[in-house]
Amino acid sequence: MRDAFIRTLPPRFVTIDGCRLEYQWHGPPADEAPTIVFLHEGLGAITRWRDFPAALCARLEWGGLVYNRQGYGGSDPLSGPLTPRFMHREGLEVLPRLLDMFAIAQPVLFGHSDGGSIALIYAGSGLAAPAGLVLEAPHVFVEDLTVASIAQVRRSYSASDLRERLERHHGTNVDTLFEYWTRLWLSDEFRHWNIEEYLPRITYPTLVIQGTDDEYGTVRQVDAIAAGISGRIETVLLDACGHSPHIGQREAVEAAAVTFLRQLHPPR
Repeated sequence: MRDAFIRTLPPRFVTIDGCRLEYQWHGPPADEAPTIVFLHEGLGAITRWRDFPAALCARLEWGGLVYNRQGYGGSDPLSGPLTPRFMHREGLEVLPRLLDMFAIAQPVLFGHSDGGSIALIYAGSGLAAPAGLVLEAPHVFVEDLTVASIAQVRRSYSASDLRERLERHHGTNVDTLFEYWTRLWLSDEFRHWNIEEYLPRITYPTLVIQGTDDEYGTVRQVDAIAAGISGRIETVLLDACGHSPHIGQREAVEAAAVTFLRQLHPPR
């Protein structure tokens, strides 16, 4: 039986509104066990999660859906520049359709950075009831630190090996994705982006994980989420940890997530 829980299917594709999205499934199907849906960061992808989703699902004996948003990895390219509501569209339109297609009724949403913000929008929209949220380095408003770090990344795109490293994950999507994503985050119109209005409607258990040395956000994000949501919240602050805790402090993140998630669905 253990083999059924650690099985990982190769990347496949699903089509939503004419757009092919690449996905990977770990472990048992949604009708046999709880399911975690992994939402990647702003320049993330299925492959940038490394083996973290598979390992977490195996420890819990749960299923896991990891997918690339439009413009990322092997998914179809973006059809135009990103707008300030690109995360709203993902959380309010694309994600609900994806969950319906896989018959995932009460997912756990595990979101990293932009993916964490998308999870908050979905959970606070009232569209459906997730079982819980695990958020790594989420944003609910734009900070000067974030803008400065993205500006530095944009300057280094061609002057370093950054483009080459990102191309391994995004292939032919890499240049368009990088241009549209960084341009939006650095734009004047995005400086007022804020999703705190969604927080009061979140009544679901939430775990927030933040590195104290995160170059893209501060504990102000954690404080705002803790003050704003209506459900039970746990926070984990990791010293000497940057923007990707599941890579920088893998064991601590995995342990915190397992403990939290087992409270939602105790082992039989």
